[in-house]
Amino acid sequence: MNRSLVELLESAAARFPSRVAVAVPGGPSLTYAELSRHSDQLRDRLAHLGVGPGDRVGMRLHKRLDGVIAIFGILKAGAAYVPVDAESPAARGAFIHNDCQVRLVITSDALAVGYAAELQQLGSSPTIIALAGEDPALPAWLAAEQDASPAPPVPVPAIGLDDIAYILYTSGSTGRPKGVVLTHGNALSFIDWCTETFDPAPEDSFSSHAPFHFDLSILDIYVPLKHGARLVLFGEALGKEPVRLAQTIASEQISVWYSTPSILNFLSLYGKLDRHDYSALRMVFFAGEVFPVPHFRKLRESWSSPRYFNLYGPTETNVCTYYEVPQDGSWEGMDTFPIGRVCPPNLGRVIDEQDRPVAPGEPGELVVTGPNVMKGYWNLPEQNANAFVQADGSAWYRTGDIVVEGAGGEYKYLNRRDRMVKRRGYRVELGEIEVGLLRHADIRESAVVSVPDRDGGVRIVAFVSCHPGRTLGIIALKSTSAQNLPPYMIPDAFSVLEALPRTSTHKVDLQALKALAQPS
Repeated sequence: MNRSLVELLESAAARFPSRVAVAVPGGPSLTYAELSRHSDQLRDRLAHLGVGPGDRVGMRLHKRLDGVIAIFGILKAGAAYVPVDAESPAARGAFIHNDCQVRLVITSDALAVGYAAELQQLGSSPTIIALAGEDPALPAWLAAEQDASPAPPVPVPAIGLDDIAYILYTSGSTGRPKGVVLTHGNALSFIDWCTETFDPAPEDSFSSHAPFHFDLSILDIYVPLKHGARLVLFGEALGKEPVRLAQTIASEQISVWYSTPSILNFLSLYGKLDRHDYSALRMVFFAGEVFPVPHFRKLRESWSSPRYFNLYGPTETNVCTYYEVPQDGSWEGMDTFPIGRVCPPNLGRVIDEQDRPVAPGEPGELVVTGPNVMKGYWNLPEQNANAFVQADGSAWYRTGDIVVEGAGGEYKYLNRRDRMVKRRGYRVELGEIEVGLLRHADIRESAVVSVPDRDGGVRIVAFVSCHPGRTLGIIALKSTSAQNLPPYMIPDAFSVLEALPRTSTHKVDLQALKALAQPS
């Protein structure tokens, strides 16, 4: 068995040196030999700059070849990579990189503007590598640095299954993102399950639609590169243009597609799929949110041949259950798809509010144990203690999702236990939005609720009240949201009230606000 993610690339590079490993649609590409060589060079440079085993290295990059080189160069140095959203405010990325004390940040020259200042305000001053030029820019930067200050080759340090591979930050209920610490063993367990379940082949072309900071990227990157397949990077701009996105999936002959249902629905509604040949497409994975059956039906009218899989799991477990949509059409009578069975060798169970197992057919919280489950949250001991329930000699992660176990051990998702929602595949703590709004000096209090929208998704509505003598318009509220929150957290609607409604115990009356938030 592989003991580190590094071995996946090195094994494939030895078997398929001249095969394309990663490509940009209509643009540059890297062979397995090139990806291995450039990541080796970055490993040597990182070691020369003082990065060693156990360190964290930040990434703030758009989807580009440089990002894949960076990931493997960081791993080969024995360090863990910490990617942040390149489209989110710089202050949020700086908070994350300061929180886990990165020694170095790899970014682009455009994204580097003002970033050091944001970090310095937090008392952090990591080395910043700002890449300039066309993608991939890292090879040229490495060559120039080598000429100026040679970095001697260093071996890949010993890396074990329990060593940290990456830290992915998710929305936090306190208003601050929290880092999910995942090891090489966590990732390899999931990747091995993908190998057994989906039988990837060197001839496959996998999409990489998810950004590097999103947990869907783990399947995107490592499964194809383990098998000598081709990884195709779909950048953020392309993902916003359905017609061009649909054409690119066909022209790049994507055989395995993975994204949120929102993107698939976007494609089926506006991508003009009937104009293209998708005969190469053999599997479609969707995850991150509920896929309404009517939306799935419309997609399948255009893409009738692939096998479809609903993959479920929070960042803390990556994928922990899966469901293959029957090809015989028996799903037609369903309102939503099950989240399916637990991915072996992990185990799942449903518990009540007293942490006792419930009988099949009874609703309760899904808890999961096994090698997929995270090491813990970064530097949050209290949250780590609350995140697990101890039973049968194992620690079971509390997903916070209410499910019911049906016939044959298949789980069906019902709702959330707390104030967390899934939106466009991202996990969003409504409390983080509230804290972001309160950063505006004129806002006295804020409350955020979610309600279903007409398309089966989630609509987020923010309510604020202002300090006496102050008021804010919608444009100002949208602006302060954009300055403090990533795009997927910005509310769909805002309402300014004289005062937020209260319950008899003087708490904000969220039920009253939900009634106000319902679409008319």
